[in-house]
Amino acid sequence: MRTKIAIIGGGLSGVYAAYQLEQRGITDYILLEARDQLGGRIMNFTHHSQATTNNFDLGPTWFWPEFQPQLNAIIKTLNLKAFAQYEQGNTLVERSHTQPPTAMPGYTHAPTSMRLKGGMGTLINALHAKLSNKHIVTGALVNTITHQHGHIEVNFSTSNTTDNKVNVEHVMLALPPRLAVSQITFTPALPSDLVSQWQNTATWMAPHAKYIAVYDTPFWRKQTLSGSARSSVGPMAEIHDASNPQGQAALFGFIGIPADDRKRISNEDLITHCKAQLVRLFGAQAATPKADIIKDWAQDPLTATSLDTHAANTHTPAPYITAQNGPWYQNLVGIGSEWSVQFPGYVAGAVDAANIGVELYLKSVKRDV
Repeated sequence: MRTKIAIIGGGLSGVYAAYQLEQRGITDYILLEARDQLGGRIMNFTHHSQATTNNFDLGPTWFWPEFQPQLNAIIKTLNLKAFAQYEQGNTLVERSHTQPPTAMPGYTHAPTSMRLKGGMGTLINALHAKLSNKHIVTGALVNTITHQHGHIEVNFSTSNTTDNKVNVEHVMLALPPRLAVSQITFTPALPSDLVSQWQNTATWMAPHAKYIAVYDTPFWRKQTLSGSARSSVGPMAEIHDASNPQGQAALFGFIGIPADDRKRISNEDLITHCKAQLVRLFGAQAATPKADIIKDWAQDPLTATSLDTHAANTHTPAPYITAQNGPWYQNLVGIGSEWSVQFPGYVAGAVDAANIGVELYLKSVKRDV
């Protein structure tokens, strides 16, 4: 197969890059996603019903319209509905095994943390629905990318075949930099300074694990609690209300146990401890969720590498998006969120980096004409 562009990765940056290309009349591309569904780190957990009111975010949850106007504009263009994170009521602070949690006056974040009705996955679905290109392949793991004889050969495997090839002129890497250099063999080799930069760029969410407990009603609100909590006891260090408007209620928390230590704890045991913590904080009703789940991103080989076992305290500064010279210069471009200078690692960063990557491609096409 031959086409102009290969987009490697079907998370938000990859899907949005495809959308941007098609908005400019370019459909000569193929999008290859290793997972069996689009979305990447934007991933939903749906309890029972397929209704979007019962979707819960296993990955990123929030965006901030006030300082992420580009993302907000896309959300409005796609007619997606947003709502503010619930923060009314007291926040609980758990400092000791031997003392009950303390209720502290809650506070409202500024700017307001916003969520999408139906979860972040609705953004992926809405963009995908706008695409006319049929060359979107899920379950396609890219193994090698080779620059030869004036074109670039992308080799990928699927569940059916291991030697699939597509010849292109331009590659957009819509996956984390660290994952790109650990999973894909580039021939000729990428410049060593670029490889070092990409390897040292932390993948956001990769060290983390998230627990979600689904309930019929947000019973904590009747206790004048916001659903927010901070804990030095754990296993969750930070907890928030994850309820859906006109849908099911939920609490979610970030596991405070380091990724290496989580490997030694079974999923069942960790869930048991998470439920026990919710009971300590919110009372006996928390003991019987309708459903619960842990998503450990550190155990996801399509997100994390062995370098991702320690959490980055801040979003890592963006690395170079392409080689500064040589055969890979400007025809192999990073467009994943971590390559965004403005919002590295954020949902808005995926949009920003994809936009920059598409603009760079358009400039290169004009230059070659």
